[in-house]
Amino acid sequence: MTKTIMIVDDSASLRQVVSIALKGAGYAVLEACDGKDAVAKLTGQKIHLIVSDVNMPNMDGISFVKAVKQMPNYKFTPIIMLTTESEESKKLEGQAAGAKAWVVKPFKPEQLLVAVNKLVLP
Repeated sequence: MTKTIMIVDDSASLRQVVSIALKGAGYAVLEACDGKDAVAKLTGQKIHLIVSDVNMPNMDGISFVKAVKQMPNYKFTPIIMLTTESEESKKLEGQAAGAKAWVVKPFKPEQLLVAVNKLVLP
């Protein structure tokens, strides 16, 4: 069965780069342009992992993670933060909200796939 990963980022080009890497590794991809859009698209379907930016309009990544963790169908879905933020305080805030991994941009697609493969359960 194909695993589905949601990418949440306000940059269309970054979503495309991540999507190409994930599809190349055999994952199905669902895209959202910000946290609010992503919450609206979480309608009960199985999502195996979420990759989210931190700095986005409408709903930032940390608020999005908190919202996801309140949703019964998704509270155990692992979330990777993919962001330019490298400050320890931001990482701790993300971790406290429920993020499982933190990947700093710019990144290598292989680096992201290593994190994804560790968190997507068979």
